[in-house]
Amino acid sequence: MKVAIITGGSNGIGKGTAIELSKRGIGVIITYHSHPEAAEALLKELNWNEARAAALRLDLNQPASFANFTEQVKKTLHNVWGRTSFDYLINNGGMGGGMPFTDVTEQFFDQIMTTNFKGPYFLTQHLLGLLEDGGRIVNTSSNSSYKTFAGYSTYGPSKAAMAAWTRYLAKELAPRRILVNAISPGPTHTNIGDGVFEKHPEYLEPLAKETALGRIGRPDDMAKVIAGLVSDDFGWVTAQDIEVSGGHIL
Repeated sequence: MKVAIITGGSNGIGKGTAIELSKRGIGVIITYHSHPEAAEALLKELNWNEARAAALRLDLNQPASFANFTEQVKKTLHNVWGRTSFDYLINNGGMGGGMPFTDVTEQFFDQIMTTNFKGPYFLTQHLLGLLEDGGRIVNTSSNSSYKTFAGYSTYGPSKAAMAAWTRYLAKELAPRRILVNAISPGPTHTNIGDGVFEKHPEYLEPLAKETALGRIGRPDDMAKVIAGLVSDDFGWVTAQDIEVSGGHIL
């Protein structure tokens, strides 16, 4: 049985991806940070079939914890699937948030850059020895990495770094036949920004009007693309950053 690790897997795009991969018979290890109850609820939903699932706590803002996390992954792989390796790494975990450039503090800058780029970078380094040759890595970037929006001078570059890193990683891991790609979602109805769309539903209509297909994205829109990228259907695709936005600001 194939096994995927999905960071930020207890909600939003990560949750949608966990559900989609489980439907396709793939086991999943989801990570959560602040809401173990959400992870536990998702496990009950996922463990209805033989794919099975597990959840581990992970703080992407604390790279010093990654060695211990990797040991937990090893134990989980052995205990749940009887394996010593996994097949797919979905670097989805991250944080949103914006503020005017003149208000950005070093603390805010460091938190976003570490959570969205430094964390996934070094987590992948720790997990790489457990990833099967011929495996897949999919990174979640954002279309704000190349489409500018006022107030996102930290978030956008953090995601641009993910997209650029995807290409470098694809080149270095090609000898192991590991494919590395990214998706760049447009506006998506998740709890990013501390649930901004739930707090401000008035944001939805203007964003939908900016989108060619007439609505903002849903987590399952992203999940299906991620599931495709880890499948053999995309076995000749690597180093790509695919915008998944329904035509946002065409």
